[in-house]
Order: sequence, then structure tokens, then C-alpha cells
Amino acid sequence: MGEATPSIHEFDFELICDYFANMERQGPGSPEATIKALSFVDHLTSASRIADVGCGTGGQTMVMAQQTPGQVVGVDLFPRFIERFNVNARQLNLQDRVTGIVGSMERLPFEEEGLDLIWSEGAIYNIGFERGLNEWRTFLKSGGYIAVSEATWFTAERPEEIDRFWREAYAEIDTIPNKVERLQKAGYIPIAAFVLPESCWTEHFYVPQVSAEKRFLEKHAGQQAAEALVANQRHEAQLYHRYKQFYGYAFYIGKKI
Repeated sequence: MGEATPSIHEFDFELICDYFANMERQGPGSPEATIKALSFVDHLTSASRIADVGCGTGGQTMVMAQQTPGQVVGVDLFPRFIERFNVNARQLNLQDRVTGIVGSMERLPFEEEGLDLIWSEGAIYNIGFERGLNEWRTFLKSGGYIAVSEATWFTAERPEEIDRFWREAYAEIDTIPNKVERLQKAGYIPIAAFVLPESCWTEHFYVPQVSAEKRFLEKHAGQQAAEALVANQRHEAQLYHRYKQFYGYAFYIGKKI
């Protein structure tokens, strides 16, 4: 057996930020998937308050904001992501309704029962699916919605290599029925769950990384940690292409009871 590939969490935060800062999305997704998930959310108005937790540079946030009324706040731990987020909002003339702030998903800066919708694409794993569902529920109004995309098994069993990779990277990965059950136990009515198509991984996430890798390696030439991070991302892409029938992302939409 070869040496285990390190988890993305083992790399320096600033290095990870630098790698992903110039990408539209920091995880698998697409405008079409964002819009589809949003179609299950009812009764948003210009008075609605929406939070995108772990928003990154806001690729999905801007799509969401263009499709719905209301005030949108994006929260992310990385200041560089938020700087880019706010530039993107201004470029799309959304700055009156869309604001990015630096903050932690473990200590969200919102009032209890102050939000109509909590959004989080590919980011809830940072706090954990169950913990995020339970803690964030506090900030939702009764009847408010949560919509998150999350790493998910598509089959009950899978090859040992990919099973081991995900158990080490994110132990809470699970099947769709089990994820929906956790959503329900956390105090939400399950509204919808759907699998993100393969293009969300390929053309919207892995393909843009090719040019991002080139810039990143040029900037950090000769730095072993930077080369290791790129190798890590390439390994993850190879695993996806090899085992994509067994796992991917799914969107989960729930309504607070």
C-alpha cells in the first residue's frame, strides 16, 4: 500500500484559500443545480432574509440572488473569498441586496428566528451535517427553509479504496435515505433531495482547476506544500472519475417545523 493521501484539511488555510480564490466555485455545483434547489423554496419576498453559509467567492450566491427577492448575506471564514464575493456583487449590481461578511459557521452572526432561508453548497461538512442542521435551525423562522448540498453515497456498498478515502476525509458521508432521516430528526420536513449531475463535478469544478493549478504552481514555484496540495486535488479528481457511480453530491431541502 502507498502512503495515504492527506486530507484537504491538513493543508494550511491560507494556501487552500489561495488555490481556490480565483475560482467561481469552491466545490461541485452549477447554476442549474442552484436554481433547481431554489425551486423547492416557497414564499420568498423582498423582505426575506437569506444567509449563504460557507459562501466562498459567491458563485452560487449570485445565481440565487438573481433568481429570488430578499436580502442575502454570505458568510465565509476566508477574508479573500469575501473580498472577491463583494466585488462580484458590485459587478452584477447586486450590492444593495447582497453582502459578504467574514465569519464562522460555528458562530453565525444572526438573530434567533431571523432568517427565511439558510443556503450552503458543499460547505456544511466543515461543521458536520447533523451539527449544522441542528445549530443553524435556531436562526430560521418557523416555516423557513434550509438547502444544503452534501457528499453522499449512491449505493449501499462501494469499493474499499473509495470507502476508505471518504471515511477518512468526511466520516458523515452517507446514503440519501439516511441523510433525509437526519434532516427529519433535526426538526425539518424533508421537501426534496436530488443528486447533482456529473457536470457539476467535471465542467464546473475540475475543469476550472486546470488553469487555477497552473497559476498557483507558478506563484508558489518550488514550494513543497503547494505541490502537495495540487497533487491532493488531482488525486481527488482521479478518484471521482474512477468511482463516480458510487458517490457524488446531493442537495437536501428541508422546511423548519
